Amino acid sequence: MPLFLLAFFLFYGGGHLYLFVKLRGAFRYSRRATWLLSLWLLMMTSSPLLVHWWARHAHDGAVRLTAFIAYGWMGLLFYCVVIGVSLDALSLAGRLLNKRPGRLRLAAGHRVTATLLLAVALVGYGYVEARAIRLRRVVVPTAKLSPGIARLKIVQLSDLHLGLLIGRERLRAILATARRAEPDIIVATGDLLDGQGDNLPELAAMLREIPAPRGKFAILGNHELYGGAKHATAFLEAAGFVVLRNEAHAVAGGLAIAGVDDRRGATWPVAAADVEGPLLTALDADNRFVLLLKHRPQVLPASLGHFDLQLSGHVHGGQLFPFGLAVKRFYPVTPGALQPLAKGYLYVSRGAGTWGPPIRVLAPPEVTLIELTATAPAG
Repeated sequence: MPLFLLAFFLFYGGGHLYLFVKLRGAFRYSRRATWLLSLWLLMMTSSPLLVHWWARHAHDGAVRLTAFIAYGWMGLLFYCVVIGVSLDALSLAGRLLNKRPGRLRLAAGHRVTATLLLAVALVGYGYVEARAIRLRRVVVPTAKLSPGIARLKIVQLSDLHLGLLIGRERLRAILATARRAEPDIIVATGDLLDGQGDNLPELAAMLREIPAPRGKFAILGNHELYGGAKHATAFLEAAGFVVLRNEAHAVAGGLAIAGVDDRRGATWPVAAADVEGPLLTALDADNRFVLLLKHRPQVLPASLGHFDLQLSGHVHGGQLFPFGLAVKRFYPVTPGALQPLAKGYLYVSRGAGTWGPPIRVLAPPEVTLIELTATAPAG
């Protein structure tokens, strides 16, 4: 965590410094205006820490408003830097390639103005897109369902990040989408909580009201572990979920649902293999459809071939384009698409909430409906 915070504030502080230099170079500011701009940027650089500290001591409208401003600004800064650097690169290319650069060169003030306007437009678009919850339907054929069962419907909820910025209103829209699917089973693949909770009993009651005749099952994601596993488990159980912590549960209809805690740090692959391999291997003899719930979209060699479908989340589909291109280097998966493996499938949900900036750009939020459809056994 200390290294993560150090890296975060180096990049975040660097982004604010870049914006300060661009604004100061493009426009003439008085000394007083320069000091005010510097104070604002310094305050915004430290605002995530302020929100985190304040949220641990109070949960009220003032904290939520501060969080909305701080994280909304984070999204605006992200696009100011992305667009600004892109325009700088185009300007440099124009200077190098154009023999008469004066014709195509955009004045610094115009570039900065265009950057700010485009960034504001993208943040506005992203705010709207983040609230347009979609039901994503995925069909998985299998010959392992119990006789007489033609189809089982599983709703996957992932990465809601319930807390300061996502509360009753957003959860109500998410659950209305889930309810339309009329699921037999509901699974939660981590980060339903953001670690900083408000009105949790009410939110848990809302989740509990959604019917799932064959059960509800959940695992812990990294944010639930940040906030405390005991706290998160109590919330999920109050919401009606069976919390699977490195264990499996048989479900009527021919399923076995296995769930593992999120694993973090340099020892993650080794520790996960020690847990997942034996857990999944023990299910092979039952000839059930093995559903693996795992927050991070990583498929371990020790687990491959021992499950029929892995459901994951964590990456939010990138959340902010083009950030997804960087995420893909760490998690080379395609969110929102069923990916065949050597045996079985992987599906990575884009999630229904947001982390950090309350916006999504070209990464639409989703509630996923997994339909297991019966096929004739091979041979």
